[in-house]
Amino acid sequence: MTIALTGATGFVGRTVLDEAIRRTVPTRALTRRSQAACDYVEWIAGDLSDSAALGSLCESAEAVIHVAGLTNTPDPAQFEDANVGGTARLIAAAKQAQAKRFIFVSSLSAREPELSAYGASKAKAEKLVEASGLDWTIVRPPGVYGPHDVDYFEMFRSAKFGFVPLPPGGASSMIHVEDLARLLLDLVDASPTLVRRRVFEPDDGREGGWSHKEMAKAIGKAVGRRVFAPHLPGAVLEGAAKLDRMVRGDKARLTPDRVGYMTHPNWVARSSKKVPEAVWSPRIEGEEGLRSTADWYRKKGWL
Repeated sequence: MTIALTGATGFVGRTVLDEAIRRTVPTRALTRRSQAACDYVEWIAGDLSDSAALGSLCESAEAVIHVAGLTNTPDPAQFEDANVGGTARLIAAAKQAQAKRFIFVSSLSAREPELSAYGASKAKAEKLVEASGLDWTIVRPPGVYGPHDVDYFEMFRSAKFGFVPLPPGGASSMIHVEDLARLLLDLVDASPTLVRRRVFEPDDGREGGWSHKEMAKAIGKAVGRRVFAPHLPGAVLEGAAKLDRMVRGDKARLTPDRVGYMTHPNWVARSSKKVPEAVWSPRIEGEEGLRSTADWYRKKGWL
C-alpha cells in the first residue's frame, strides 16, 4: 500500500512520516523545499495550492492522510484558502486518483466554529470531506504536544521561570504526537465497520481531560519547578496578543484568533467520539509524555 501524506515536514506530519518509515510503508510526501532522500519516501514538490503537485501526490495511492493546514496566522482570512481551499483541491486529486481512503486531520476547534476563523475553516473543510463521496475518516485532535512542538513549548519555557499564565477556568484534553501518528496510520486499513465515515476525538486516555491548573502544574513538574498559574481574563489575553504582535510581528504565537478559542471552557475530547479500542488506544500517559518532552527540549537546548 502507498500512502499520500500532506504536512510531512511539519510537527505532526513529520512524526507520521517517521512512523510510516518504521512500518516500512511506502509514502509519497508533499514538500515545499527539497528534502534528503529517505527509504520508503518519495518526495513530491509542491503545496496545497498546486493542483498538479496534488495530482502527482495522489497518483496510485491507496490512502491519503491530510495533515497539512494553517494553524496560526496574523491574517485570519488566510485560513480560508489554506484549510478550506487546500482541502478541496486535495479531495479533487484523491477522487481523480481513485484513492480508497481519505483521513483528514481536523481540530476540536471545529466543534465551535463561531469562536475563531481557524475553527470555522476546519469546520468548513470537514463538510467538504463528508460530502466528497470518498471513504473518509475525520480525526479531531485536542492539544498535540511532543518533540519539535513550538506551541506547548511556550508553556514549558514559562514554567521554567515558575510562572504559567492561563486562560479563564476550563478543561482540555491533549495527546502526544507519537500516539496521534500511530492512530492516523492505524486508521488506513482498520476494519471498515469501525472507522469509515466516522469522526473521532482521540486523547491521552485521561477521563475528563485536564483542568488548566492541572496541566500547568504537570508541565511545571516536568521542568522541575513549582509554578504560579493564574487565570487571566479574556481582555488581558487580548492585550497580550497585541503585545505579542508588536514584539514578534508575523511570528507571534498568541493571536486574537487564538484567544477566541482559548477562552472557551471545554476542549475535552468526548467519549461519544472515542476511537474503538480494537483500532487504537493511547500508549503515552500525560505526565510521562510531558516529562519526556521536557527532556527533549533540554537536549536540544530549547530549555
